[in-house]
Amino acid sequence: MHNVDEGLCLGSMGRNLFILAATLGLLALVSCGLSFTNIAQEPGSPGDSSLWRTTGIGLLVVALLIALGAVFSSLFEQAERRAEAARMKDRERRTRRD
Repeated sequence: MHNVDEGLCLGSMGRNLFILAATLGLLALVSCGLSFTNIAQEPGSPGDSSLWRTTGIGLLVVALLIALGAVFSSLFEQAERRAEAARMKDRERRTRRD
């Protein structure tokens, strides 16, 4: 028999991955935005705008890969829940027949 807390723990992994992907996506947007502003040309700041763009693209790719992992994690968790529900339903049917 599964605990309610155990089910909540399993479901939060996909959500945490989505939050991480959103955070990295936001950082990618900020990095790309910095490459198009004059902040990159200010004295004392990293002034290479192509470096900002490359960092933004890299962060975006990582965010998309993490989002894909979150989607797969959510799908597998849903399939596992449905399989468990089907097993319980079959078990109830068998006990009713006997």
